[in-house]
Amino acid sequence: MQTTHKTEQLQVRVSRSQKLAIQRQAAKAQMGMSEWILGKLFPSSQQTFQNLVEELAAAGQRSYAFAELLDFLAPLGADAFEIAVAEPPKVHLDSYWQNYLAATVEQAAAAKQAKLPGWTRDIAALDKPVFGSSLASLRLHLLMNSPPAFVERNIFIDASVGDRV
Repeated sequence: MQTTHKTEQLQVRVSRSQKLAIQRQAAKAQMGMSEWILGKLFPSSQQTFQNLVEELAAAGQRSYAFAELLDFLAPLGADAFEIAVAEPPKVHLDSYWQNYLAATVEQAAAAKQAKLPGWTRDIAALDKPVFGSSLASLRLHLLMNSPPAFVERNIFIDASVGDRV
């Protein structure tokens, strides 16, 4: 946990009902009001990762949700990346998206020379290959050019963290 020193004060005016709502939410989270508000304004990288995975689990357009996750992971340095992805997803993903997420994290860890979180090893690879395109003419290209972390999970794609197709 990061230690911060209080050097500034900010006073915000809220209505009585807003203050009560903040108090209830903070108590529900077992936090003080200031800590709860700051957590909402400046979420930790772990919380941001979990929120993005939640969006991925709930998304109708998963490619957009996954793009947001990639955009979050791409600029992180090795230490920040390790902190962000340390905990396994708290939401259920189907086996394809579990593998896609794990492969993405594994590929990013390799690129950043970061430690791999243990939870990725707990996800069994897909039984059957899945290709990032339904075009048969692209399959050979995908077989030859997919990132190793994805190949190991039986997923054949053309891009990963930091890339766009």
